[in-house]
Amino acid sequence: MVKLKKLCTEEGENVAGLILIAEDDEDIRAMLRLYLESEGFSVTEAENGTAALLQAREQRPDLILLDIMMPELDGFSVIKALRSESNIPILILSARTQDHDKILGLNLGADDYIAKPFNPLEIVARVRALLRRAGMTESDVLTVRDLRLDTRGFQLTMSGVPVDLTPTEYKILAHLMRSPGRIFTKVQLYEAVNGQFFESDDNTMMVHISKLREKIEDDPRDPKYIMTVRGLGYKIEK
Repeated sequence: MVKLKKLCTEEGENVAGLILIAEDDEDIRAMLRLYLESEGFSVTEAENGTAALLQAREQRPDLILLDIMMPELDGFSVIKALRSESNIPILILSARTQDHDKILGLNLGADDYIAKPFNPLEIVARVRALLRRAGMTESDVLTVRDLRLDTRGFQLTMSGVPVDLTPTEYKILAHLMRSPGRIFTKVQLYEAVNGQFFESDDNTMMVHISKLREKIEDDPRDPKYIMTVRGLGYKIEK
């Protein structure tokens, strides 16, 4: 069985991660995405049960918001399949309010159940509570918009798609993502990655930044993530 990643932080309070919204109603998906992303979560979506199961296996989200009445494969079947291989937290969203549906979902392995219509702020609160209960916090999963860096698995994903990095590129990106918005000089970045800086290393960091941009920017000449602050250094935009 694949076990949920256990993450820890010194503060132990702020919870973040990748949330899979499995829901066939596009308006509900859009609303939940808006609220979750505004709270710092990354979001991926599936519009039917088959896609939800596939994405859960490939992207390994930290929590699933799961509708029961979906095309192709219903939510109960998705829960049953996932519980044979993973203990990822699952929060059921359903218009079916009968007690036996709620009991069935929980007995199959769901962690929580909320009936439609719901308050999206309550969804966010329940998501945070489930992730805290699972021991998840944000220190080991760094998220900046579509970038998600798992510092335990040394894996970067962009919009859910894995991106291969060299060890040096990984260290640079992790250093920037731990302090989004903060400006780092070339010297600070070099010393954080490689230790003592020498004058002969002056252009090395520029080369690493250039190669990193080629991997994560749509247009490296017009970067949206790693920004150059003229005369000062680099920062990653929030």
